[in-house]
Amino acid sequence: MSYLFIVNPIAGKGRARKTIPIIKKIMEDNNCSYKIKITEKAGDGQLFAREAKTGGYSTVVSVGGDGTLHEVINGMVGGRQRLGIVPAGTGNDFARSLDIPLSIEDATENLLRGKTALIDLGKLNSEHFINFCSVGLDALIAEEANKIKKYFSSTYSYIIGVIKALSKFKSIKIELTIDNKKYNEEIMLVAVCNGAYYGGGMNIAPQAKVFDGQFDICVVRKMPKLKLLFLFPTIFKGKHIKYNEVKIYRGKSVQVFSGEDMHVNADGDIVDSRPVNFEILHNKIEVIVGVQFWNLVRNADKRPEHVN
Repeated sequence: MSYLFIVNPIAGKGRARKTIPIIKKIMEDNNCSYKIKITEKAGDGQLFAREAKTGGYSTVVSVGGDGTLHEVINGMVGGRQRLGIVPAGTGNDFARSLDIPLSIEDATENLLRGKTALIDLGKLNSEHFINFCSVGLDALIAEEANKIKKYFSSTYSYIIGVIKALSKFKSIKIELTIDNKKYNEEIMLVAVCNGAYYGGGMNIAPQAKVFDGQFDICVVRKMPKLKLLFLFPTIFKGKHIKYNEVKIYRGKSVQVFSGEDMHVNADGDIVDSRPVNFEILHNKIEVIVGVQFWNLVRNADKRPEHVN
């Protein structure tokens, strides 16, 4: 096995940079072949992952947060390498969905166990995402949270982002199409989810499974801003679905159209995209996962076991 570690040194308020000596020690103690590449600017993660397709590596490891992971998977698509994750960002939401340890040492050791599963990816127009995409209020929240997350944890920066965004946001009228069925809605947000968590542990899609070949789509319809402010804390335990204004759909293809301006939050990064077309890509990428998740996939009997 040969590992390429792609490290975003500023992820997690500098936490990712501190992983480098830990990774080196564990790799060398286990006589593993590896290389570490450090990103310097946006886009480097995607570039390094793309170059790894012809570099002789068996595994490409994203070391950072979900934004780093977003870049890495966009570079990996079409290659044969496995994806590894060392969660070193502020949120690390996708690692939660895969039962990957949040400790740097444990996550690096987990790579050596080599228990892998095929999981789904999402596609937003021509770009790929691994965890979620959202439109509406959430994109504005992410934009506000990204401005302050270097000073606060992911959870607190998200909550502050909610408060700031609510003061500016107006509901959006959209046409939502899920597997060719149309819905006309006035929404606060629509989240198209592959994984279950976002925003630093918010359980936005409690029933989402990253190997079932479908999105879970969370629609929050127009509601008074004060009520929405009380709704957000309930998302951490997945209790928001009890609200009448919240609806969960499932589907393989999703289109969102509006005559109003829309920004898209893709794995925590803000992209300007219109039209907005989402497609699930089933069993698209092989990922080194946590033991509990590996057992879940095996017991679900959805596919053959993948153990190296």
